Amino acid sequence: MKLALASLASLALLAAGCGGSGETTPKEVVLVTHDSFAVSKPVKAAFERETGLQLRILQGGDAGEALNRALLTKGDPQGDVFFGVDNNLLSRALDEGLFEPYKPAGLDTVPAQYVLDPEHRVTPVDHGDVCLNTDTGWFAKHGLPAPRTLGELTAPSYRGLLVVENPATSTPGLAFMLATVARYGESGWTGYWRKLRANRVLVVDGWEAAYTAEFSGASGSKGKRPIVVSYATSPAAEVIFASKPLAHAPTAVVADSCFKQVELAGILKGARNGKGARKLIDFMLTERFQADVPGSMFVLPVRVGTPLPDAFTKYAVSPAHPLELPPADIGANRDRWIEEWTRVVLR
Repeated sequence: MKLALASLASLALLAAGCGGSGETTPKEVVLVTHDSFAVSKPVKAAFERETGLQLRILQGGDAGEALNRALLTKGDPQGDVFFGVDNNLLSRALDEGLFEPYKPAGLDTVPAQYVLDPEHRVTPVDHGDVCLNTDTGWFAKHGLPAPRTLGELTAPSYRGLLVVENPATSTPGLAFMLATVARYGESGWTGYWRKLRANRVLVVDGWEAAYTAEFSGASGSKGKRPIVVSYATSPAAEVIFASKPLAHAPTAVVADSCFKQVELAGILKGARNGKGARKLIDFMLTERFQADVPGSMFVLPVRVGTPLPDAFTKYAVSPAHPLELPPADIGANRDRWIEEWTRVVLR
């Protein structure tokens, strides 16, 4: 969804005056979310000015951790709206009855492919693709062609070059594991991971540890691995946050590896400020908020016709046919797949 994106997002939120705890008042609406959520200060101010509400944002870990916390407080939530459940975790949230149905204003501007719940318990806010990223400079320096497909990663020439996130603790890690299920099917995906393990894949807990600490292509990184699981927008982020202007992105996306991801928001059951929650969901689909999404969170807006920053137009990748699995299939098999992955890769 990239230069230390999670950290940058957190800094953006601190600058916007977000965070804190306590009970909701009628003049306050509380958004519960993950550490990588961000909104610019002017857009946050616009919401508060237009609604007369104070927006307070409670962040906690990655999307999986934040969702776990929301489920533990189901019925007596920490806030009013939850943002950050994606298509890979959606069935869990819906099966647990976490959200109140609400069909927001502006949903008619969103393509049907992103509307994943016909009962409107969740609203799509952004989308993107989890993809392998490569350090183009490293491969040029070593005279080795960068991988073009998932299958090529098992070749001896890429031994010890790949770092991935654990699907049990990381949403991009989960998406990449699901990409291998989508590509190789039930009969082949674990065999593929056995080959990656034999090829010395490195597994870390989360995106930041993978991208900013282990990946050689991240700006300022001392990492030594030139292939990482990140996002289709990461090359654009590298250009935007470069210390000096760049003519070309220093990283590239392996389009064959990309897995579709949609992030959604929903009104938490038991919300203290249901009216304010509905106003916040509505605002997330407005032109103003949607135009802020790329620059704040480095993902793509779901609203049709939303303009993109120039760096996104030039350097972000939008695969025509990303890998994907039906949310129902993910929901029925996700936990089993994660257990199998853990057994094959870590034990």
